[in-house]
Amino acid sequence: MSSKKVSTILVPGAAAPAGINAIKSLRMGGFQGKIVATDSSYLSPGFFMCEVNEVIPEADNHSFIDRLNEIVDKYGVNLLLPTSGFDIYPYSKFREQLIKRGAFPVVSDLESLATCKDKMRTYEKLNAKFDLPFTTTDPSEIGSFPIMAKPRYGKGSRDIMRLDNSDDVRYVTSKMKDLIFQEFLPGTEYTIDVLSDLEKNALMAVPRIRIQTKAGISTKGRILKNKKIEDESKQMADFIGIRGPCCIQMKEDVNGIVKLVEINPRMGGGTIFATLAGANFPMMLIDMVEHKKVKVPEIQEITVIRYYEEIVIRAAADQRVLSAEQDIVTKSNT
Repeated sequence: MSSKKVSTILVPGAAAPAGINAIKSLRMGGFQGKIVATDSSYLSPGFFMCEVNEVIPEADNHSFIDRLNEIVDKYGVNLLLPTSGFDIYPYSKFREQLIKRGAFPVVSDLESLATCKDKMRTYEKLNAKFDLPFTTTDPSEIGSFPIMAKPRYGKGSRDIMRLDNSDDVRYVTSKMKDLIFQEFLPGTEYTIDVLSDLEKNALMAVPRIRIQTKAGISTKGRILKNKKIEDESKQMADFIGIRGPCCIQMKEDVNGIVKLVEINPRMGGGTIFATLAGANFPMMLIDMVEHKKVKVPEIQEITVIRYYEEIVIRAAADQRVLSAEQDIVTKSNT
């Protein structure tokens, strides 16, 4: 890509924390260009934090890429941020096509995305090089309890269960498919925000302790400096082949050893913590795309707590709001 100045950024997933926090990070970093928020519903908070917004089909819809191209051309989008766990797949699949249109999607290759999506594949890829928790898809290999069961392709903390005996295993496997069984890690939980350059070289890692989480999103956390965790996280990102940001989940085992849980190849719902600590990933990504030298900042050890904010939509938007509300009600009743 040429060194054209980034003047318009598209932020997908404007209903979710990662998208909203990317918008906030751009504002905090002093970005003077246009931010285009996209989501599948008009009732997305990020829509009302940006200059313009566009409803787009869900990422698995056949019309998604045509609609995305339409938005890119309409606003002259230069940069697409990886803030949606769904949009990253078409971003990656059509990456070269988007670059030719002048829009650079900072996203990992499909092979790397597939490795991260499949938790068993993540384990098989990294197990020979890193100290990972015992993981299997075969219940007969479980040698001790408790053990954690989770969807092989799940997101966040949904459907993660602690199993305390063989009866629990039999019950869960009779109700759910595509599960993995993983060593129970009772200790402190960490999220590490990692930023790699466009050539897939990890530049920095920002660890934080997850003091409290809700629906898989950190609501209280403490940024800390830990060279061992930082170095290992960067090595994992390099080994997987991450381009741009990723967030890595780790947890301590019974002996206090920090082990990998999963890798999400995009900005996470708590990446704003890194921004507040001094590492503004969205602004650093702009420098990368503009071919500027990226300065790796010194982070501050801080504690962050989060709360809800309200957005009041004025009468001028009522018709779109009413249509979106009716669509949500209709879907919830089917």
